[in-house]
Order: sequence, then structure tokens, then C-alpha cells
Amino acid sequence: MKKSILFILLTGFVFSWSFAQDTESEETPGTPVTAFESPYLVDDQTTAIGDKKTLGFAIQHKFATMNNGISDLWGIYGPGTNIRLALDYVPVKNLQIGAGITKGKMYTDLNAKYLVLQQTDNNKIPVSVALYGVLAIDGRAEDAFGTGQIVDTKAETLPTSLALMDRVSYFSQLMVSRKFTDWLSVQGGASFSHYNLATWDENHDLVGLHLLGRVKISPQSSLTFNYNAPLKIESISEQNEMPDYKPNIALGWQISTFTHAFQIYVSNAPSMVPQENMMFTRSGFNKDGIAIGFTITRLWAF
Repeated sequence: MKKSILFILLTGFVFSWSFAQDTESEETPGTPVTAFESPYLVDDQTTAIGDKKTLGFAIQHKFATMNNGISDLWGIYGPGTNIRLALDYVPVKNLQIGAGITKGKMYTDLNAKYLVLQQTDNNKIPVSVALYGVLAIDGRAEDAFGTGQIVDTKAETLPTSLALMDRVSYFSQLMVSRKFTDWLSVQGGASFSHYNLATWDENHDLVGLHLLGRVKISPQSSLTFNYNAPLKIESISEQNEMPDYKPNIALGWQISTFTHAFQIYVSNAPSMVPQENMMFTRSGFNKDGIAIGFTITRLWAF
């Protein structure tokens, strides 16, 4: 099954790359169209990539869940807040590289995004296609993992000491977006998450589907939505009983300018690292699971 998934992703990449090369050899197809104002939509990446030599800084913050109500101001003053700080840079056209650090599990992540195709205004290229990948390193102390809990197969429990690669997880995603009108943009995608080590009741691998979009309600304001669904595929599961994966959902409001984007939202996803949200979202989109959050991005052109 893993080989099949890898084959599909590689085939899609080769097809998209070949199509891009053929397109470039023809006459100018039209003016490029950007479906989203920011590379981020809440915790998700969009197909948007800045111009060459663009530097971006992102602040992502989630408060505690809202289940305590007014006693902790619906989570704003509650425990369990999470934050991620990140830098993203575009060294060459259509390639973005980045790094971030997250409070939750002290993740350090390295990531890259490549824009394979970009939509044009005359529809010679009807969609934008991008590939995105993340490598994250769990930075917690060894005792945070739990004695006798860490396994790389179901045959044997590993020692409590951890090598660097034991802390590593991966996320890869294919994204396809289209700006349908000046007020509506939609993006879909598929992803594959992998953890080098997993506890006895978790899986190493997970496939997911993704849908997000924005509905512009004024020249600078948009309503946004995110829907990320882990798929319960028995053929790649190591469990007799599938973990209780929940889709992570976000509803928000975005204010954007040419160099800034501010997004405020509610979401039931606990992290800002995509494989963490896919693999470990267990709360539903209800008062016991959602939290208020915001994402701020700032771009500089050099």
C-alpha cells in the first residue's frame, strides 16, 4: 500500500511537471492568477508563493479550548495554549523553503513548497498545482515519551533511549486550487503523514484529504474555511481497532493587504504542525473541542 501511494504521488508530480514544460514551450498562456492572498490559511498551506527573494514571517497562536466558558474567557486565559513562529523564503521562482518552532511538543520543522503550475486568467492553465513537504522533529525530553511505549514495529518494544531519527515525522501534500471568481477561491488536496515511532495504540502512517477556501466579502476581508479529513484505511493500519481520528475544521475571518494577512478563527485542531493535526486530532468541532486562534503573516521583498 505504501508503494502504491508513493507511486501515485510520483506519477502526479511527473505528469504535472511534464505538462508545465509543454506549456512553457507554447506561446504565453496568459496572466498568472493567485487564488489566495497568503501562503497560510489558518494551519494549512495554500498554493500561493511570493515572488523571488520574498521573506515571510508567520505567527500562529491557539488559545485553550472554549469548554470552560467565561471562567477563563473562553480559553483565552486558559492553560494549554500553543504557538508557532516561522520564517519562509523564496530563493528562486516558485520555490518556498521555511523553518518553524512550535511550543507543543517543542517541534522544530523544516518545510518546502513548490508551485508546479499556476492558473492563468485565460484558463489555458485552469488550476494551480503545488507540492508541499514537512519534516518535524519532536524536541521533548526523553521521559515525555513514556517508558516502554515507543515502538517501531509490533514485534518489539524499543529501549527508552531515543536516536534523532526516532523523533522525526513527515508530511507530504499535493494541492490543487482554483480562483473561480473575484470572491471565491477553493483548494483541494491529498496528503500522507508518517511517524518514525508510534505508541502501541497508534499508527505510523495516515492518508488524508483536504479542502479549504475563502469567500471575499470586501476588498480586504474574507470568510475562510478549512476541512482536513484523516482516512481510516484498514490496509495501512496496524491496529485491530482504528484510532478515533477526527477531521480538523476551522472557520475564520481574514483581513489582508499586499504584505500582511491577519486571520482569526475557531478550530478543533490542537497543533500547527500538519502531521500532528492529522494524526492526533481527537476532539470534535464542538464547545469541548474548539479553540480561538489567529495567524499573522508579514512579507518583505528584497
